[in-house]
Amino acid sequence: MTDNLYDETKTISGITRRTLAPELWRRELADLRLEEKELTKAQDRLAAKRRRLPWIKVDRDYAFMGTDGPAGLADLFGDYAQLIVYHHMLKPNDPSPCEGCCMVADQMPHLSHLRARNTVLVFVSKAPIKEIEAFRAHMGWSVPWYETQDSFNTDFNVTSGFGLNVFYRDGTDIYRTYYTTGRGVETLGTVWTLLDLTPLGRQENWEDAPEGTPQTAPYQWWRRHDSYS
Repeated sequence: MTDNLYDETKTISGITRRTLAPELWRRELADLRLEEKELTKAQDRLAAKRRRLPWIKVDRDYAFMGTDGPAGLADLFGDYAQLIVYHHMLKPNDPSPCEGCCMVADQMPHLSHLRARNTVLVFVSKAPIKEIEAFRAHMGWSVPWYETQDSFNTDFNVTSGFGLNVFYRDGTDIYRTYYTTGRGVETLGTVWTLLDLTPLGRQENWEDAPEGTPQTAPYQWWRRHDSYS
């Protein structure tokens, strides 16, 4: 092999690595890119299937406490149709709040982008609202956060750990549309990955979605977070 098409194996910082000439490296990158594109398409197909997942009607109300006082499940939606609830493991008098849940909170996007797609994100925990607010201020988070005051967690498959539930509101009717936990929350933190969990999705006209789903052209609805009406 000529000097300008080298392919060598060496130890760098204690790790065995191949080093390639730029031309050879670009060829291997192109092969990897094909696999990455197929994964993206597979994720799109999975999101389309998720948008068609049947719903469960929520047949009772639940009690929460927020910064403005008592609230029901419908109040958590605000003026929006879709609600994403992350169940944070913060507990009363918590001496060591869950590092994983806190990393999730650190990665949440600016919520104005979700609201522009008729979606709101909130956190809930068993800790009293005063402790929630003190901890939220300490960590510098702005996501709305509520104290759960009944069986909301356990009724929606969150017992001793964390989880994420998605709900849809149609008038006075509320439906549960999705749930995940464990490594299912690892990819969250972008506007796109969060919207992909909702029944309406990104609401862009390239998406495979149920008939009647509101959709617009991609890119055109995007704004700086301080520029949405």
